[in-house]
Amino acid sequence: MKEVEVVVAHHERATLRVGGVFLKIDAEQSNTDVEVEAMTRAPIPTPEVLWRNPPVLALAALPGTTLGRLGEPSTASPAAWVAAGAAIRKLHDAPLPPWPGRSLDALASELDRECAWIVRSGVVPADVVAYNRRIAEIALRPWTPVFTHGDLQISHVFVEGDEVTGIIDWSEAAQGDPLYDLATLTLGHQEHLGDVVAGYGSDVDLDVIRAWWSLRSLRGVRWLVEHGFDPTTPGCEVDVLRTQAMRD
Repeated sequence: MKEVEVVVAHHERATLRVGGVFLKIDAEQSNTDVEVEAMTRAPIPTPEVLWRNPPVLALAALPGTTLGRLGEPSTASPAAWVAAGAAIRKLHDAPLPPWPGRSLDALASELDRECAWIVRSGVVPADVVAYNRRIAEIALRPWTPVFTHGDLQISHVFVEGDEVTGIIDWSEAAQGDPLYDLATLTLGHQEHLGDVVAGYGSDVDLDVIRAWWSLRSLRGVRWLVEHGFDPTTPGCEVDVLRTQAMRD
């Protein structure tokens, strides 16, 4: 008998797995619209859309296992991380999707709000927040937009052996900064940054990637707390912020 596995669930969306099928339920249908359109446009492997009956989207499971999880050591080979970098480069070289991503002004305003909330909440020491905010501001510079995944966590990249079999969760795909995707993939796994950059195949500004590590972590703390997740879990966002502050 097939069991129902709850992959993720909170008040905005839920993902269930039944055998080889993922059922995604999203309260905001525009997210699903973007996900389906982005998967159609992406020049890299993505899950097969089996059917869609709003608010449910059914996707076929991908072969292989995830590249890893935030807060846990990755068991994937260095070659698999290189392959992930190559897949990202192929995505970034593809034609832009027609919808824009977030503006610099919107990101700067969000950074202000999230840093203020974190300091008020006491989840992260104020000096650690201040240090990471200074680093994060390095990422807030003009960039040439590319086709970005927008939420390229390592748990969204599936590999089998040394090959990428597919990438999931495209609801935040948009025009954006290519270094944001590289930073998201290596968040909390900086030891694999060299492999990813080797696969990506071009020079990248490592200071900007580190800045995105700080910015993404600062942006994520409140969301995680308010959705029932613990950002202080070892290896996760708060650890990333502390590690960044210790670099000097």
